[in-house]
Amino acid sequence: MERALSAPGKLFVSGEYAVLWGGVSRVAAVAPRTAAYVRRRQDSRVHICLEEGTFQGLTTPRGVKWERDVPAGFSFVARTLDEALRAHGRPSVGFDLAVAPGAMGPGGHKLGLGGSASASVLAAEGARFVLEEKFDVLKLALVSHALGQGGKGSGGDVAASFAGGLSRYRRYDVAALTEAANTGRFHAALAESPPVDLWRMPAPRVAMLYAFTGESASTKLLIAQVEERLAEAGRQAFVVRSDALGHAIEDGLGGGDFRAFSDAVKAQHALLLELGPLETEGMRRVLAIAASYGCAGKLSGAGGGDGCILFAPDAQAREELRQGLESRGFLTLLLDVEPGVRGEAQADARLRGWVDALV
Repeated sequence: MERALSAPGKLFVSGEYAVLWGGVSRVAAVAPRTAAYVRRRQDSRVHICLEEGTFQGLTTPRGVKWERDVPAGFSFVARTLDEALRAHGRPSVGFDLAVAPGAMGPGGHKLGLGGSASASVLAAEGARFVLEEKFDVLKLALVSHALGQGGKGSGGDVAASFAGGLSRYRRYDVAALTEAANTGRFHAALAESPPVDLWRMPAPRVAMLYAFTGESASTKLLIAQVEERLAEAGRQAFVVRSDALGHAIEDGLGGGDFRAFSDAVKAQHALLLELGPLETEGMRRVLAIAASYGCAGKLSGAGGGDGCILFAPDAQAREELRQGLESRGFLTLLLDVEPGVRGEAQADARLRGWVDALV
C-alpha cells in the first residue's frame, strides 16, 4: 500500500498578524509544490526520510516511540505522525514517509512559502491514508503545526496548503483539540469540534508575482516581538483596520479598478509597518521597482525578510516587472493559485529511492 502526494506552499495576500488576533486573512496556495511518498510496512516501524537523513521509531496508540530526541529538521513531520497515531488510538502497522525539501533561494535561504505547513499537511494525509482513517486532515495538521511552533502562528499556511486556491481564513482555536489528544478522545474530538472558518474565493483576475529579497526570517520570533509591543486594545484596533483593507483587497482581486486596488494593497503594507521594523531594505527596493512599472505590492507573512507579493493589472505588465526585478538580481516566481494537497499518479523517483533503501 503506497501513495504519492504533493501540496502547495502559501503566500498571505492580506490579514497577516490580524489573523492572530481574531481578524480575517486572505491566503493564496502557490507553487512550487512539495512532494511526498508514503508506504505501509509489515512491522510497526516508522521511518521519516528527509534530505538530511532518516529518523525512526515504533508505532503506539499514543504516538510514535522515537529512537531518540527528535532532531529539529524532523520536528513538524514527527509531531504530525504522533498526533495521527493518537487520533487512530489503537495498535497499527508502521509506515515509511519521505518528504522532499522545501523550495530554497540563493545561498540556501528558505523562500518563506510555508514549507513546514506543507510538510505537516503531507504527513497528516499520508498517515491517514496508511491507517485507513477518516479523521479531519486539516484539523489534525493545524493542531500538530501549532504544537510544533509552541502555539505561535495562525494556521493560515496550513489551511492554504490543505485547501488550495485563494482562501479567506480565520484562525482556528486548537486548544480543546490539543487537550483531547492527551486524553484518548482525540478522534472523537476531531469529529465533534467546530468546522474551520475557511472559505474558497474565486481565482484572482489580477496577475501575481513573488519577489524574494535574499533574506530569511523567523516567523515565531517576529510574532513574539510584535505581541510583546502591542497590548490587547492596540491589537483589536489593528484588526478593525486590517479587516476593512482586506475587504477592499478581496474586491480588487476580482478585477476592475486597479488603482483603487493598488491603494488598498499599499495601505495594508503601511499598516503592517506600524507594528515594527518588518520591512527590510530589500523589500523597499522591490516595492519601489514594482511601483515604477505601474504595479503594487506588500510584504507577505511576518516580514523581517523573505519577500513581497506583487500585483500587476495584466500578464504583460507582470512579465515586464519580472524582467526588471530579475535584471536587478531578485529571484522571482510567477504566481498562479494551486490546488490543495492531492494524490499524484507518479512518485518522485528520489523519494521512492529513499524508501526503497530502508531495511
